[in-house]
Amino acid sequence: MPELPEVETVRRGLQPVMEGAKILVAEARRPDLRFPFQPDFVARLKGQVVTGLGRRAKYLMADLASGDVLLMHLGMSGSFRVIKPDNKAAPGEFHYPKGKDSAHDHVLFRMSSGADIVFNDPRRFGYMKVIARNALEDEPLLRGLGPEPLGNAFDAAMLARSCEGKKTNLKAALLDQRVVAGLGNIYVCEALHRSHLSPRRIAATLSTKKGEPTDHAKRLVTAIHTVLNDAIKAGGSSLRDHRQTSGELGYFQHSFKVYDREGEKCTTPRCDGTIKRFTQNGRSTFWCPKCQK
Repeated sequence: MPELPEVETVRRGLQPVMEGAKILVAEARRPDLRFPFQPDFVARLKGQVVTGLGRRAKYLMADLASGDVLLMHLGMSGSFRVIKPDNKAAPGEFHYPKGKDSAHDHVLFRMSSGADIVFNDPRRFGYMKVIARNALEDEPLLRGLGPEPLGNAFDAAMLARSCEGKKTNLKAALLDQRVVAGLGNIYVCEALHRSHLSPRRIAATLSTKKGEPTDHAKRLVTAIHTVLNDAIKAGGSSLRDHRQTSGELGYFQHSFKVYDREGEKCTTPRCDGTIKRFTQNGRSTFWCPKCQK
């Protein structure tokens, strides 16, 4: 499933053609994706100006002039394709040919910017929902989400408070969207390796008895910031179905230090360890037992 860097990459790809433009045409070409479309889904979108395009965790959020918000989730295989009047793409070094199976083009937005925005989702685990801005705090899909890992409020002190007294392992704590929003399996593995912390470490060790952040917490927050920013600059990681709105592949997977590198030498300087894999909370965990403690 696309994680925060992939969703942020998509947001940046959609922003130039969506933000400030009017939705001239909105089409839902089937009654549902993961969930049924609202009966008034199209009516609440048609004719509305997108005043801003943001992101909350793994959700895209388009603010509309009406006071509504269009909430969008990519699911496992969802992708947005931007088609401009000249129908030209700008393929780069990691260009991925766009799928031509229109049977999976489930939603269309025709924008006053001159672009058509098509949502394609073969597995249909993605979803969209129109929500009144003043009702967002009560929206079940968003309620309880923790802080944004790239937000100003997320620091070592906040992470320590969230993990204080937690007996669960550190990886499980970081995957808990109530602790920090938007992190997934890939970037948690990468951040733990870069901070030299074991995924088996007890989460409570990020906090002192007085509730203050330990050095472990400080290292981990720095690593989270670094790995997410690096991944966004690289366009995300093109594993399975993810691609950018231009059709280009993200290429952060070429910079993985630990994820999907089982049996390879650890890249940490002066470490002669070997990357191992084990199953943790139903997910593959990759780590170096020698330098991650």
